[in-house]
Amino acid sequence: MRTLTPKKDQIVQDWFLIDAEGQTLGRLSTNIARILRGKNKPYFVPHIDTGDYVVVINADKVKLTGNKELQKTYKSYSGYPGGLKITPFLKVKEEKPEEIILKAVKGMLPKNPMGRQQLTKLKVYRGSEHPHAAQKPTVLTFNEMEA
Repeated sequence: MRTLTPKKDQIVQDWFLIDAEGQTLGRLSTNIARILRGKNKPYFVPHIDTGDYVVVINADKVKLTGNKELQKTYKSYSGYPGGLKITPFLKVKEEKPEEIILKAVKGMLPKNPMGRQQLTKLKVYRGSEHPHAAQKPTVLTFNEMEA
């Protein structure tokens, strides 16, 4: 059997619109990462970017299960002594809710130039308005049991 590798002209990158309202963060992120990588297509290969563009709206209405909303923190370290910043989830959710989904999806993509390229195809917005109407994104809905 031969492994078929898609050519540049065979790769079609579509646009998808996902509403994050009421969605669980982890399950939503895994589905987004699959679409960005192109694993939802029949011709997925790991060394070529075959993924689609994803527009996420209502990022401020994503939910977490259990007590994670009170316990989850985000850490950043400057590299200097005493340079560790710990930010609680609720503060990030009120100031920059787009970062929550970006960081969750980034952790699920490969840690190489291909993963960074795939992350640029993710567009996350706080409210229900987005500037990508001209691309005519297809609306996607996920069932909780699908992931």
